[in-house]
This record gives sequence, structure tokens and C-alpha cells, in this order.
Amino acid sequence: MKQRTKVCGIDVHKDFLQVCILSLTGESSQHRIHNTHDDILDLKDLLLSEGCELIALESTGIYWYLLYFTLEDDIPIIVGNANQMKSIPGRKTDVRDSEWIAQLALNGLIKPSRIFPRNQREFRDLTRNRETLVRSRTTIKNRIHKILDSAGMRLKSVMKDIFGKSGRHLLEGLAQQRDLNTLLQTIPSPIIRRKVDEIKVIMHTSLSPIQIHLLKTQLQLLNEIEEKIDTINGLIVAALTDEMHDSIGICLSVPGIGMTAATTILAEVGDVRDFPSADRLASWVGLTPSVYQSADHLVTGRITKRGSKHLRWILVQVAQTASRTKNTVLSRFFRRVAFRRGRNKAIVALARKILCILWHLLTVKEKYKDPDLKKKVILPQKSKLPDISIDDAVMVLLNAGYNVYTPGLQRISGKGVE
Repeated sequence: MKQRTKVCGIDVHKDFLQVCILSLTGESSQHRIHNTHDDILDLKDLLLSEGCELIALESTGIYWYLLYFTLEDDIPIIVGNANQMKSIPGRKTDVRDSEWIAQLALNGLIKPSRIFPRNQREFRDLTRNRETLVRSRTTIKNRIHKILDSAGMRLKSVMKDIFGKSGRHLLEGLAQQRDLNTLLQTIPSPIIRRKVDEIKVIMHTSLSPIQIHLLKTQLQLLNEIEEKIDTINGLIVAALTDEMHDSIGICLSVPGIGMTAATTILAEVGDVRDFPSADRLASWVGLTPSVYQSADHLVTGRITKRGSKHLRWILVQVAQTASRTKNTVLSRFFRRVAFRRGRNKAIVALARKILCILWHLLTVKEKYKDPDLKKKVILPQKSKLPDISIDDAVMVLLNAGYNVYTPGLQRISGKGVE
């Protein structure tokens, strides 16, 4: 590693940046500037005039984005993990923090974090925005369930999904206060129309004016969010490159992975070639157990959860789906682990297994093929025991410590019948 003679350590905050310029001879200078674009450009001119060879900073929330994107083309920048750059306990000030970061950078003790290229960062922003909207949609659906339950209308007992085509038809009719008989006769699904009598009993009660207003408001919000999700899905598909199309095809071949999960995984992982092994990728995601070792005492705890929470969440959702597939290696693996360790740990183990499988598939550019589980397992033939006499068999049992009795309940010992 090339020895650097002058570096810059920056303690990043929301409104300001504490800058420390440190040289190998021990000379240092402190500067405090606002975290704005114009002041960062002035900082760039200062660092270039001082001859700084490297800038080091912590990944503090999203406040380092502007600084990094403004200076990345002019001066080398290292963004380090805050957990790995903690200073020695003692008096903590912004000036000391910036000086500590500069000392670490000067001695090459900061491990750079993975910073995606701009196009991959924008693609990841789209998938994360979609995740936020999906969570908001789930919240609104739960509110609608609560409004109906408070009025005694438990439509879920007769409908698997009240937000399907027929369910939305009923909800819109309730919000518009349409006639119940007319509403039931115009249900789109013939299967649901067979349950008209049950639905009449459930919808016998009426909603209050306040409940109707709340239901109408939540349905409007639900429609708006679904339109936004459709728009973002279109932008995600438009942003896919030819290489990403091939990678998505590989991801879709794995049981439990759909289009939403495939795009999210690719957006969060980036280039799998950055990881030398599948275990390294699992460790980066935070799906490996924490380890504590002292002398010969080794303790493994819960998973570290140090990586992308978005990637862990979607992998758990994929594992939930894969665990319910029929006659697959993944579902058998889940049942085997769940029998010994419980369902929750089995889901996490399956999520890690799927991630490792994806690393191998994306590395060699091959689609997943589930092994044939219908092959008969040929067990070894049982060895035949040699023929022995009854007396010899009795002696074997007696030598093994067993009691042997005749049909007349007389005990046999080594001396004969007693």
C-alpha cells in the first residue's frame, strides 16, 4: 500500500462538516463548513491546494451523499463503516472525531465500503421506493379491515382476499352506499356469487356515516398508491439492462422468487463478482451468526444483521414462499431444519441458502434446476446372521446381562435351569 503524506478526515453532520487536514509530519488544521453544495466546492479547492491525497468519512445516514457525489471525480474518497471506526472511549467532540478519522486514513486502517455506480444507485432507489409504497399499501389494507371489523362485517370469512376483483367491487359499493341486492347481483366472480346468502348475513349491518367517510378515504388512498406502484414498476423495467435481464431470468428460475423479489435482490446485491465466495456475500448481507470466542470457548449467537435490511427482508419473504413449495429441495431443507430448530430459524437458514444458491448461479450464469426427488434411494442389503443353536443363543443373552426364562417361568443361568 502506498504511504500517504497528507489526508483529510471529515466528521459529517446534517448541517455542517468538521474537517481535519492531517499530514504525516503531525501538522493539522481544522475547518468547519456548512453541508451545502457551494461550501463543498470551496472545500474541494482547499483540499486540492493543500495537496490532500485522500478523503475519509463515516457513512452517517444519508448526509454524506452530497459530499461524496460532489468530490468523487476529483479526489479519492473512502466511506467507512461507523462501527469499525469508533474512537477510543474518552472525551468525544467533533474536532477529535475528525482528527481520529484522519489518523485512521493516514495509516490505511479504514476498510472502504461498497459504493455502487450511479446507475445502480438510482435503480436501488427505485426498488426501495417501491418497498416503501408496498408497506404503505399494507397499512391502508389493515385500516380497511379494522373499519369493517368494527362494524361486524367480517368479509374475510367468505372471501380469501377482500382486495381482489370481487372484494373491491363490494368495498366500492359500500363506500358509495349502493343497494345491497343490486351490489350482490353484479359481483364479477361466479364463485363468490354462490355465497350471496352468506354475504347478506355478514353485510346485514350498516356502516355509520363516519365509517363510510373513513372507508371512502382509505379506498382513494389505496387506488393512488397502487397507481404509484405501477408507475415505479414501469420505471424499474425500463431501467433494466441486457445483462440484468439475463440475471433476472436466472433469479426467476429459483423457487419462491418472483419479478419483484428478483429486481430487489439484484438492486441490493449489485455485482456478485465483488464477493469471492457465497459465504462472503451472506456475511455482507448479515445472515451469518455472530461469533464470540475466548480461549477454547466458542459461542455463536443470532445473525449479525449488519447488511442491507431491505435485502434481508425480501430474502425472508422468498424463503416463506419457497418453504411452501411442493416436492422441492428447498422445502425439504426447511422442514428438516424446522423439525430440529423451529420455524423462525429454519426460515432464516433457508433465506441464507437461497442467497448462496443465487451467488453460484449468477457467477456461472446458469439457471436453477431442482434435483429429481423421485429417484429411489437404494439402501444397502442387510447382512445375514450366521445360524446358531438355541443353547448358543441363550449363552449370548446371558453374557450380555439378560435374564432368560423357560416357558414354565424357570430361570436359566450359566449352571442350567434353576
